[in-house]
Amino acid sequence: MAITDVPEFAHLTDADIESLAVELDAIRQDIEDSRGERDSRYIRRTIAAQRALEVAGRLMLTASSKRSAWWAGTATLGVAKIIENMEIGHNVMHGQWDWMNDPEIHSTSWEWDMSGASKHWRFTHNFMHHKYTNILGMDDDVGYGLLRVTRDQRWKPFNLGNLFYNTVLAAGFEWGVGLQHLELGKIFKGRDDREASLVRVREFATKAGTQVVKDYIAYPALTSLSPKATFKSTMRANAVANVIRNVWSNAVIFCGHFPDGAEKFTKTDMVGESKGQWYLRQMLGSANFENGPALRFMSGNLCYQIEHHLYPDLPSNRLHEISIRVKEICDKYDLPYTTGSFAVQYGKTWRTIAKLSLPNKYLRDTADDAPETRSERMFAELGPEFAGVDDTSGRRRGLKTAIATVRSWRNSGRAAKARNDIRNIEQELRSA
Repeated sequence: MAITDVPEFAHLTDADIESLAVELDAIRQDIEDSRGERDSRYIRRTIAAQRALEVAGRLMLTASSKRSAWWAGTATLGVAKIIENMEIGHNVMHGQWDWMNDPEIHSTSWEWDMSGASKHWRFTHNFMHHKYTNILGMDDDVGYGLLRVTRDQRWKPFNLGNLFYNTVLAAGFEWGVGLQHLELGKIFKGRDDREASLVRVREFATKAGTQVVKDYIAYPALTSLSPKATFKSTMRANAVANVIRNVWSNAVIFCGHFPDGAEKFTKTDMVGESKGQWYLRQMLGSANFENGPALRFMSGNLCYQIEHHLYPDLPSNRLHEISIRVKEICDKYDLPYTTGSFAVQYGKTWRTIAKLSLPNKYLRDTADDAPETRSERMFAELGPEFAGVDDTSGRRRGLKTAIATVRSWRNSGRAAKARNDIRNIEQELRSA
């Protein structure tokens, strides 16, 4: 099932992990020492461009009685909301720009264009998710309490709706994020601190109410003053723009957490966790997707989810250069650097969600050696002497080589079984 011993799974010694921490700390120090004008200029220009884009979209909607203007305004507004959510809101609230000491662009003061309160998200995401990344029972982002994304989650008939739930979650992702901190499950079961819950509910209701009024009453009323627009046309445009933002945000985030190779962990594995082991867990529990400048920007640089999890408070515009050094470290320690095209990574998340809607008995791979659920037990046949330096190539044998070796053995076994099955069928046909 989930990983219970990260060092054993990674085929690294304590000395290796300590060295890994030193090298990753050095990257952080280099970036912190070099932060300056180009970084502050980047975020200020991004904010200015996003606001100009939003104004442009809303101006287009003043002519939304015309279909072309409606689509242009809706799409422009949707892009503006994506940028505000991904490259600005998410990253500012991570504290990536706190070093500038700008009271407007600060993690404690930024309120994003979402139904969820920023203070709630900072707890559920910055603290719970980034500290306890992919630890079952501690990180609610593992399935968001709705989806079965690992075999460690016991199958229930409810999980048959996995694909439907994820479709609904994607369309209304801002509401899923906003409701996450309320812990509705505990409230319904009476296991919550009722007074604290009421405070959170009021805070959420205030923020969500403000968003609803802004998007579906205030802006439509303002736009309807134009003779070329109506209240309903703008309300529909705002709703579609929000769905565009929600679906994109959901896709980017899922690509960083649920493709093959994004590992899950047990609570026992974090006991006494060193800094190096924390780094290692972030690297193993995250996944990237390949990108160019436009995709980097529109994803909030979360195409570098591995680097973001290693350094959640470093400026997003620096993750590309950080990724080059992280790849080199992965190669040095023979660790996998999980990445792929956006389409492939997103497709793998949907495949996992579809597959795990079924009970384990209908699934082919074992619970310790499946694309979405692996553990150190998948290496039982390798033996402790596998890790080390290959005498032939002189290269380190670590996790990447171990996974490739086990996979090769498994594929060879399946091929041999298939050949035997074919021979048996041919013999039966000849005897018939």
